[in-house]
Amino acid sequence: MQYRVNDLSVLGFGCMRFPRKGAATDMKQTEQQIMHAIENGVNYFDTAYVYPGSEAALGKILEENGVRDKVNIATKLPHYLLKEAGDAQKYFEKELERLRTDHVDYYLMHMLPDVNVWKDLCENKHIDEWIDEKKKNGEIGKIGFSYHGGKESFKALLDVYPWEFCQIQYNYLDENSQAGREGLNYAAAKGIPVIIMEPLRGGRLATKLPKKAGNMIAKHDSRRSPAEWALKWLWDQPEVSVILSGMNSMEMLDENIRIANETEAFSMTDEEHEFINKVRDAINEKVKVGCTGCAYCMPCPAGVDIPGVFRCYETSYIDGFVTGMKEYIMCTTLRSNKSMASLCVGCGRCVSHCPQGIQIPDQLKNVKKRLEGNIYKIGAAILKKRFPY
Repeated sequence: MQYRVNDLSVLGFGCMRFPRKGAATDMKQTEQQIMHAIENGVNYFDTAYVYPGSEAALGKILEENGVRDKVNIATKLPHYLLKEAGDAQKYFEKELERLRTDHVDYYLMHMLPDVNVWKDLCENKHIDEWIDEKKKNGEIGKIGFSYHGGKESFKALLDVYPWEFCQIQYNYLDENSQAGREGLNYAAAKGIPVIIMEPLRGGRLATKLPKKAGNMIAKHDSRRSPAEWALKWLWDQPEVSVILSGMNSMEMLDENIRIANETEAFSMTDEEHEFINKVRDAINEKVKVGCTGCAYCMPCPAGVDIPGVFRCYETSYIDGFVTGMKEYIMCTTLRSNKSMASLCVGCGRCVSHCPQGIQIPDQLKNVKKRLEGNIYKIGAAILKKRFPY
């Protein structure tokens, strides 16, 4: 196994979806996979308070096999559930109980959306003081945050507090969306390790490619699998510290371990990078708008996150309506400063700055029509109760 930053294995074990047996975690399979991963050098395990049964399963397996000291546990505070200053401690104590440990090595603010939410947590919940206390007494090793959203908000978050690591969605399809390569490089330039989630876009880049893209990979001389191409593209970048993979079969685990052992930074050739670009183009043939995420149209006077809105719109066609809707609500609606397409007032200022010549106000109407209907209203209301930013 290779290790890049803080002796962390470049392959991390994503614990959101352990194998299931009926409605419960299949503890036998899960234990076999976790122990096999540890035996092969994987030492970063990522879970969260809101992943059903995950913390408890991970804690039980690590304790019963006597391997807690061989791994780094990363889990997350559901800050969106905090109602008063003392709540952080209550959730943290519950996590320690589930994980059967007295400390968390890597602790994240879960889905931190923007600077305003962070400032509110500090001013009204005194979260920064609480973190300082936990770090001083050794209950928290390093502090970070996970993030879904645009690159400008991401960079602002990186600058507002001395974070020790961060976690972003990043893959070859999202190179210029969400935090993107620009955000990755910005964090790395500040010396902040970057943990990658969704390296395969929820499996999209492994088993759900459009026919044309899948055929291109199948016919390539390397005979690499779609998953191998996606993971190699990430590990080729030295700024990537750890890639989280939700490995729920031994076959997947072994494949990922092999790729992690074989792939070093800067190992891909120019021809291979060009090939990935062509695969991306084939996937994006379903694109409706053609936004590259350059953000020359920003800031929007009305507050619309134009690149973010278009990315979710495209996702609703490429990855499915439900996935696109979920991302749209999470990235535009569940924020202290809303950024939905419906905020557009049609001023047209953005159009003159768009290198692609996109008629942005007209396209935003299409986004609103597709993603802000009755399903959106119901979904937003449900999620607002769960994540009351």
